[in-house]
Amino acid sequence: MTVKRKKKGLFQESAASSDLAFLLIIYFLVIAGFNVNIGFLMNLPASDSTRIIFREDLMRFEMDGEGKLYYHENEVDFLEAERGIRSAVAGNPNLAVVLLIDALAPWQHVVSFVELAQRLQVDSFSFNMKEDL
Repeated sequence: MTVKRKKKGLFQESAASSDLAFLLIIYFLVIAGFNVNIGFLMNLPASDSTRIIFREDLMRFEMDGEGKLYYHENEVDFLEAERGIRSAVAGNPNLAVVLLIDALAPWQHVVSFVELAQRLQVDSFSFNMKEDL
């Protein structure tokens, strides 16, 4: 005599699959709230903003391919740059700091300078790459 065994229902056929799908949706919604982006928080001007910056309000720095920093064509280290920016910000709240970067500059030096400007609470900061001639 052969005994007929009842086949177990597949997972798709049971009601548990809809419960599991609902729990997964809830799980991913909750997890999405914990997504934290770590990076630079800088206030960017609005695209329709027409802010005028005078020449006296500009501090221009250049960074060469080795990561050396220059101000008025004189090499300065980060400590000297920090002192200069700090005193300029204290005397001129409309100060704008500009960094011109060589394409071969080490990225960590660029990031360090951006962090410096952020730490000194420079309202206007701009950086761009040097154009190859």
